[in-house]
Amino acid sequence: MEKSLIDAGYRKYAGSDIDVFFNTDICIHSGNCVNGNKNVFDLKRKPWILADADHYTAVQQTIDTCPSSALRYIIKEDAK
Repeated sequence: MEKSLIDAGYRKYAGSDIDVFFNTDICIHSGNCVNGNKNVFDLKRKPWILADADHYTAVQQTIDTCPSSALRYIIKEDAK
């Protein structure tokens, strides 16, 4: 799955329990990410996504609200 996301233009933001993927080309800027979890998603910071800034389930819940699927994730086996 990771290779298909990278091949589709997603950028990877690695974490210890979850990897976050973002594709700027399909983002519709709804703001669900930055408004949903400011610890993980902060446009004023570089990198703007810190996958380990919250528990992986909180990151997952925020990404699940992305209406365009510009944000995706892969939960690592060790986290499950």
